[in-house]
Amino acid sequence: MTGAPHSPQNPATRHPRPDFPAQDQPHPGWTGPMDPPPDHGEETYRGSGRLADRRTVITGGDSGIGRAVALAFAREGADVLFTYLDGEEDDARETARLVEDAGRKAVAVRCDIREEANCRELVDRAVAEFGRIDVLVNNAAFQMSRPEGIEAIPTEQFDRVMRTNLYGMFWLTKFALPHIPAGGSVINSTSVQAYKPSPHLLDYAMTKGAIVTFTHGLAQSLAERGIRVNAVAPGPVWTPLIPATLPDTVEFGKQSPLGRPAQPAELAPAYVYLASQEASFVTAEILNATGGTPLP
Repeated sequence: MTGAPHSPQNPATRHPRPDFPAQDQPHPGWTGPMDPPPDHGEETYRGSGRLADRRTVITGGDSGIGRAVALAFAREGADVLFTYLDGEEDDARETARLVEDAGRKAVAVRCDIREEANCRELVDRAVAEFGRIDVLVNNAAFQMSRPEGIEAIPTEQFDRVMRTNLYGMFWLTKFALPHIPAGGSVINSTSVQAYKPSPHLLDYAMTKGAIVTFTHGLAQSLAERGIRVNAVAPGPVWTPLIPATLPDTVEFGKQSPLGRPAQPAELAPAYVYLASQEASFVTAEILNATGGTPLP
C-alpha cells in the first residue's frame, strides 16, 4: 500500500534513521569511516541530459552534498571542476572517478577559498579548462559546535567560519561573473540554520542567514544580464562535516519531522533543477529541503 511503513518510497524510512553509532573525526572529515555510509546517488541517480555540455564549478565537491551534486551534474551531461582541502585527496579522487565514469571531464583543485588570491586562481583555472562557467555552486562551508555559547567561540573559529562561508562565496562569485554567460546561474548552499538557528552553531547560522540575503540581492542585480541566482536550504544532512564538527552524532537528524537526516543524494536534484532551463523563470529563490521543518 502506498505510504506504508515498509514502502521504499516512504520518505521517513527509505534511508537510515537515528540512532547512529557514536563517531568522531578530526576536521575536515572523510567519507570512508562514516557509519552508516552516505548515499551520494551512486546507484540511484539517473541523468536525462538536463545539463548537456554545461561547464560547472562546485566548491567543497569532494564529499557530502558537493559530491552528490558533482555526480548528478555529470550524469546530466555537465563537466565539473570542484575544490577540496588538504587531507581530502582520497575523497576528491572518488568524486573525480564518479564524474569521469559518467563520461564527463573532472577537474579536482585543492583550494582554500578563505584567501582571495586562491579564489581568483580557481576561476582562472576553470576558464582555462572550460572556456566559460555556466554554473557556479558555492557549497563549501565550515562549522564547529560550541554548546557553551558565544563566550566559547574563539576569534580564530569565527574568522574561519566567516571567511569560508562568506568571503569565499563573495570572491568566487565576483571573479566568476565575467565568465558566466546569459543563461548561466549561481547556486548557493544556505541552511535551515538561516531561519531556525541552533545556539551551539551561532556563527555558522549567522553566515547562512547572510547567504540568503546575498542570494536575494545578487539575483536582482544580475537579472538584466540573464544570470539567475538561487540557493538551497538543507536541513540536517549526513556528511563528513557532521562527525568532524558535532560532539554527538547518535541522534543527528532526529529533530526533523521525518525523523532522520537527509542523504546527500536527496539534495542533488534541487541543484540540478536550479541549474537547468526548467528553472529559467526561477531566480532570487531559496529552495528548502528540510525534511518537513517549515521555513519562511
